[in-house]
Amino acid sequence: MQLHLCRLASPVNLDVNASMSDCPTPSSAAPSPSSVNAWVRLMRAQRILLAAIEQDLKAAGLPPLGWYDVLLELARAADGRLRPYEIEDRILLEQHNLSRLLDRMEKAGLVRREVFSEDGRGRWAVITEDGRAMQKGIWAVYGQAIRTHVGEKLSDAEAVQLSDLLARLSTKV
Repeated sequence: MQLHLCRLASPVNLDVNASMSDCPTPSSAAPSPSSVNAWVRLMRAQRILLAAIEQDLKAAGLPPLGWYDVLLELARAADGRLRPYEIEDRILLEQHNLSRLLDRMEKAGLVRREVFSEDGRGRWAVITEDGRAMQKGIWAVYGQAIRTHVGEKLSDAEAVQLSDLLARLSTKV
């Protein structure tokens, strides 16, 4: 795996296991090889696991994982409704993607939009009974996929350790 680590007139590409001493920047500015390796493996694992879970959902005839995330947050919300920006804050989708996703979910009867009474331009996204049923149906497959793709590869102690490590990476700077 080649990574571009330095900004020079002619870029230097280093192997993940290569020494960082080839980079003319101060050593404190460059990540350690073990940090780079952790980053690469984290990104690879994320891509592989998401693809596997998406494939499991597709094979079961269910919508993509993003739908589950929206339905779960709406199901957890008071009165089963949130403003789109509140959903966006909770699920990491960009607003333009969320708007299109809500359009598709509304067309499928899983959510409905209601006018926000304090601002006629604003809308609530509200989960429907069909949406609640879909969220539970997706979870049946999603939960099994997590068990298969994560739980069968890690002991409970390893899963706790990994969760703790990822929590440290998840704190905002």
